[in-house]
Amino acid sequence: MDSIIIYHNPLCSTSRNTLELLRDNGVEPTVIEYLKTPPDRSTLLNLIEAMGVSVRDVLRQSGTPYLQLDLDNAKWTDDELVDFIMEHPVLLNRPIVHTPKGARLCRPAEQVLDLLP
Repeated sequence: MDSIIIYHNPLCSTSRNTLELLRDNGVEPTVIEYLKTPPDRSTLLNLIEAMGVSVRDVLRQSGTPYLQLDLDNAKWTDDELVDFIMEHPVLLNRPIVHTPKGARLCRPAEQVLDLLP
C-alpha cells in the first residue's frame, strides 16, 4: 500500500480532527466515508488484523444500535460481530487510518501522528 487511507465520518469531530492533522502534516489521504462506502468483509478483517485488536475493540456503542442488538452479550462470535458491522456500518468506530506503517483507530486524533512516515 503506497497511500494513506482514512475511514472517515465527516460528522465526527475526532474524525475531522484526524483528517486535519494528516493534512497539516502534508498528507492528503484517500478519504473513505465508510457510512456511504463501507469496507467489504475482507478489508474490514484485514484492518482489524493490521490494528492488532479484537472485533469488539472496533465496535462503536454511542449513537448506534449496539444495545438494541445486544452486542455487549458475550454470546456473539467475532464472525457474528463482523456480520453486524457489515449490516450496520455505523457500528464501526472511527476514524481508522491505514498507512504503510500500520493501521490504528485514532481516538484521540493525535494517535495518527505515530502512523506518519
